[in-house]
Parts: sequence; C-alpha cells; structure tokens
Amino acid sequence: MRGFYGIGVEGISKIANVGSLFRTAHAFQASFVFTIGTDYSRMQGKRTDTSDTTRQLPFYAFPDATALMLPQGCKLVGVELTDEAIDLPVFRHPYNAAYVLGRERGSLTPALQERCDFMVKIPTRFCLNVALAGALVMYDRLLSFGRFPDRAAKPGEKPEARQHTFGTPIFRNPENLARFRMEPPEE
Repeated sequence: MRGFYGIGVEGISKIANVGSLFRTAHAFQASFVFTIGTDYSRMQGKRTDTSDTTRQLPFYAFPDATALMLPQGCKLVGVELTDEAIDLPVFRHPYNAAYVLGRERGSLTPALQERCDFMVKIPTRFCLNVALAGALVMYDRLLSFGRFPDRAAKPGEKPEARQHTFGTPIFRNPENLARFRMEPPEE
C-alpha cells in the first residue's frame, strides 16, 4: 500500500477507548499513533490494547493542538460529525495522512478543527464510540488503497481476482522511446 498514516485522539478521558483504537491501528498497519491533551498510560491502555501498540509503533503525546507536529507532506484529517464534513464513503484519502478523533462527549476543539486539512464524517444518525469510529476510518482507507477485487455479482460467489495488465512504458524522452522500439533515433 502506498503512503503512510497515523491515527490519534484529542481530549479522551476513557483510556480503554484509546487502547482499543491503538490496538486496531496496529492491526490495520498504521505507521504511528498519537494523543493530544490526553494522559495515556500504557499500563491502563494495556487492558484493551493487548498488542501493546505503543511499544510496536511510534507514539507521540502532544499537550495541545498547537504542539501537534506531523511529518512533512502529511495531511491532517479530522473525524467529526458536522454538516460541512465530507461523507467517509466518498472521501479520497490522502496517501500520507494523520486522522484525529475527538472526545467522547464533545467535538474536536476549534483550534484543532482549524488545523485540519479535511473533515470527514461517518454518515450515522449520532456519534459512535471513538474506537469504533477510528476502526471504520482505517477500514475505509484499506478498501480505498487495498487493490481488492470487485465484489461478487451474487451473494456467496467468490470474486474473481483482478489480473494486472502492463501497459507500454511511458517515456518522456523520444530518444528512449526509439531505443525501446529498437529503432535508431531520428537525426
């Protein structure tokens, strides 16, 4: 899969939710995890993070939204149930992204929302558990970039694997194209 991504939370008070999110991030091959304004204790998180993610992946703890630092070229994607947010099923995920989810009883802070390059929402009637919402975002990213075959036409049928076809090489230099065709270059 191309690119990298990380996932994190802002202002979470239920450490078990953070642990569940981090475990799922590890399973979905996230590149890093982070918290913003959250005291995450590895020992408390281990109750739900049985893969001990913070020992397997880079973990960053930022005191607030202004302290958040991301790798160069990484787009910040807020996950929030707002009218302006893009519905997740139609969102084109950036190759390099950091997804951030908000607190259990509230939203991402206005300071963090302003830092986001994109806001996406899961089209549900009401907010979901933070760990579940994060899992849905990561699963959608996997489907978007995973190169899976199309779904079967009928229930129970196995989908046919896509066969990769190679096209003709693309040459920007006509001299290289001539060599590829085994023709001498034009003078």
